[in-house]
Amino acid sequence: MARGIYVSASTPASGKSLVTLGLADLLHRHADRIGFFRPITDGPDVDTDPVVALIRDLFDLDESHVGVAMTRAQARELIVAGNLDEIHSRALDTYSRIARDVDVVIVEGTDLSDHDAALEFGLNAQLANHLGCHVVGVINAAEHTVTEAVDAVDLARKGFYEENVSLLSMIVNRADPELADQIRESVRPGLRHRKVYVLPEIAEIIRPTVGEVSSALGARLVAGAPELDRDIDHVLVAAMNVGYLLDRYRDDSLVIAPADRSDVMATAVATSRTPGFPTTAGLLLTGPRPIEDSVLPLLAAAPFPVFTVEEDTYSTAHRVWEVSGALTAGQPRKTAAALGAWYRDVDEDELLARLSLPAPETMTPLRFLHQLVERARSERKRIVLPEGEDLRILRAAEIISRRGICDLVILGNTHEVRELAASHGIDLDGIPITDPARSDLLEGFAAEYARLRAHRGVTVESARERLLDRSYFATMMVHLGHVDGMVSGAAHTTANTIRPSLEFIKTRPGVDIVSSVFLMLMEDRVLVYGDCAVNPDPDANQLADIALASAQTARQFGVNPRVAMLSYSTGASGTGGSVDEVRTATDLVRRREPGLAVDGPIQYDAAVDTSIGASKLPGSSVAGQATVFIFPNLNTGNNTYKAVQQSAGAVAVGPVLQGLNQPVNDLSRGCTVDDVVNTVAITAIQAQEH
Repeated sequence: MARGIYVSASTPASGKSLVTLGLADLLHRHADRIGFFRPITDGPDVDTDPVVALIRDLFDLDESHVGVAMTRAQARELIVAGNLDEIHSRALDTYSRIARDVDVVIVEGTDLSDHDAALEFGLNAQLANHLGCHVVGVINAAEHTVTEAVDAVDLARKGFYEENVSLLSMIVNRADPELADQIRESVRPGLRHRKVYVLPEIAEIIRPTVGEVSSALGARLVAGAPELDRDIDHVLVAAMNVGYLLDRYRDDSLVIAPADRSDVMATAVATSRTPGFPTTAGLLLTGPRPIEDSVLPLLAAAPFPVFTVEEDTYSTAHRVWEVSGALTAGQPRKTAAALGAWYRDVDEDELLARLSLPAPETMTPLRFLHQLVERARSERKRIVLPEGEDLRILRAAEIISRRGICDLVILGNTHEVRELAASHGIDLDGIPITDPARSDLLEGFAAEYARLRAHRGVTVESARERLLDRSYFATMMVHLGHVDGMVSGAAHTTANTIRPSLEFIKTRPGVDIVSSVFLMLMEDRVLVYGDCAVNPDPDANQLADIALASAQTARQFGVNPRVAMLSYSTGASGTGGSVDEVRTATDLVRRREPGLAVDGPIQYDAAVDTSIGASKLPGSSVAGQATVFIFPNLNTGNNTYKAVQQSAGAVAVGPVLQGLNQPVNDLSRGCTVDDVVNTVAITAIQAQEH
């Protein structure tokens, strides 16, 4: 029987969707299958609820595992008719359908409105009881004093107890960040001394984005950059001359102006392209007049989106001011900020212990990636990103910072990096940016590099020149302990990333080569493929090194290593130089780590299929159940991982470098923002175990 958790607002505008999101992320990491249900939606129909879309898309839930019972209008009709039983019955029918096929269902209750707050509070409590759910009560502490917030918790808790609900936890949300600690110290625990969690107001969530404003107004994108996930920090109505306009300009301003104000349009574009001037989040042009043809080429090159609406400036401005930010699908920056706050302020272990969920039996790609983030966050490390000129790196850095995955240092020209980030609406506040050419560390780094490479004739002068290369500077930061690891390669080759590490980080004792693995996230498990990125044609000793290093990497990421040394034949069925080399490598691995499950030579089908494995290699502890696959050469490994990725729909995470004394990892030049985030998390985990 699935467990149910009912997130119930105790006061209006509680921001309970943040709590829903945090719970979903927590439970998704600790249960095989989760479901999500809303008894009543404020949307126009049961198929368009924005919170359902957020949870479904973010956690890749099946359509049968989410649902809505009815709209608010339908519920109101039943309430007026005195037919509450029908509301309960419809909710129970939909909930039961979802609960049949999952381990836990998160239920988000109604959004309390001021005039119906008492009625809806009781309705949510009744629904929670009918559905058999534990309740998480959420308090809105916005604009509350410490005393008011504490009293609100007591009042809501009393109300829940009077309704006889199973109260799992109380959460105070949207607290003034300056008062949050005082509220935590003052709030009184409930029965069994359960903690009350306090989450501060998060500016990044309540600020609307350009996309939210344009959607609310039905605005039409006509020019500029189509980047809608940009925060609006200031709304500026341009009803004055340009001089006054510039006096009032601030970073991330949404500028509202009539469509015939060409001077305002030119000013908005100019400020965004001029160092030292504030940035523009977007330009909203009002009224029925067309934009002058002479201005259109200028707007086309604007580094922000340009929209038009038919309404006049006054009406448009009032509608814009009514738009507030919300957690919805397709907003990774807001999602990252929300999850970062949840992880900082909620004791997940304490909350999870109350639920006694069964341990997951499978490892899906999404769960694995979420667990990576959880592990990286558990012991924060500091990772350097030397490619500050790459937008993917900057977007990933913002998400990493907001989610609190680890601390970062970005290398690059400080002014240019910040200008690039600002022009694309990327918030790098709190992330240090270091320019190697102007860093106080340069001279010490040059002296150390000259010392390490003196046998190669390197002088301090030549070392200084070499360390202006950001890959060398970043690697020296790792070597001397200024950071715990490095991630590079979005804009550089693998050789460019690895070369500095080989010069002075070196390989671990007993390891002769640097190698790599891909973590292949299959539908229900994680496999490890090595080496698919670094060594073209390893000999027997190197294959043994790769196998042992890959087994260790597997353990680091929760995979029990059963190592298949792959070849075109299995067991003693084949002969020849390449097969013999794999056979020799297998013997070397057995001698160097006798307790490791390893077999080879073995064909891929015998390694993964139980029946084939039993036929071709009976009695093997690896055949049919291998988790680590060592390919005989780069040609085979690289082609195989790409074939499995494309044909089987596997998610390939990597390459993860192994064998180095300290964590350094390489990105593909075709990497996505998510790839960068995942690789940084992997590097942070490696640093924890270093």
